[in-house]
Amino acid sequence: MLHNSIYKVCLKLASLSLGFTLFLSNLAVAEEILEVNFAYVGSAEHAALLGIQQGLDEANLQGEFLNQRYNLSVVTPEESAKHDFSTYVAVLSAAEQTDYLELTERLTGTAVFNLTLDDDKLRMSCINNALHIIPSKAMKLDAEAQWQKKAPDNSAKAQAWHPAFVKFAARDLNKRFKKNHKITMDDYSWSGWAAVKMTSDTVARTSITDPNNMLNYLKTELSFDGQKGSDMNFRETGQLRQLMLLIDENEIVAEAPVRGVAKPPSLDSLGILNCEK
Repeated sequence: MLHNSIYKVCLKLASLSLGFTLFLSNLAVAEEILEVNFAYVGSAEHAALLGIQQGLDEANLQGEFLNQRYNLSVVTPEESAKHDFSTYVAVLSAAEQTDYLELTERLTGTAVFNLTLDDDKLRMSCINNALHIIPSKAMKLDAEAQWQKKAPDNSAKAQAWHPAFVKFAARDLNKRFKKNHKITMDDYSWSGWAAVKMTSDTVARTSITDPNNMLNYLKTELSFDGQKGSDMNFRETGQLRQLMLLIDENEIVAEAPVRGVAKPPSLDSLGILNCEK
C-alpha cells in the first residue's frame, strides 16, 4: 500500500513537472519576436528616408504589444546590384528610374515601393511588383484641371501631402513627424511613411511576412486610410489611389477630387487607370 502511495505521488509530481515544462515552452513560443525586415534603396539624405523612419518608429511601438520587431537596411543604389534582398518583406525605393527598374526586374516576387518617381509611362507599363505611392504626373495634372474649372483664376498646384493638412488625424501625423525630425513632412516623406505603415499594418493584421504573399495582399486586399480620410488601394497600374491637396501660396485651398467637378466623383477621376495595351 505504501509503495502504491509513493508511486502515485511520484507520478503526480512527474505530471506537474511535465506540465510546467510545457507551460514554459509555450510561453517561450508566445514571446518569440517576429522579425520583419525592410530595405531602403536611395540616398541617406533623402526626405523619403525620414518618412520611412517615422513609419518604423510607429510600427515598433505597436510591435511591442504584438511581439514584432521592424528593422531597416539602408542600401545605396551603387550597392544594390550586389545586395542580397531575399530577407526583406518589401523594398522601399527613392532611387533614379534606371535603378528602380533594375530592382523590379531582379526582385520579381517582392513589392518594390516607388516613393519618388512620377513618370506616367512607369505606371502604364504595369510592372507586376511596382507599387507607386507617390502620385503620377497625370494625377497632379487632373487635380489641377478640376480645380481650375471651379476657380479659373487660381493656379494651385497639386501635392500628395502638406504640413498644414489637419483632417483625418493628419494633424497628429504632422506633429509626430516634426517633433521627431525637426522638419515638416512633404510628399516624399509621407510616401515613405505610408509604404511602411500599410505593410506593417498588414503584418499586424495577418502575420504575413513572406514577400510574395505580401505583394499579393497589397495588390488585391489593401484598404488603407493613410490619414487622408478615404480607403486607398492600388490600381492595376500599381498606382495608389489617393486624395490630392491643392496648394496656393503654401496654403491648402482645396482637395481633389473636386466636388461638383470630378467625373467620376471618385479617386478614379485622377490619373491613369489602365495598363498600356
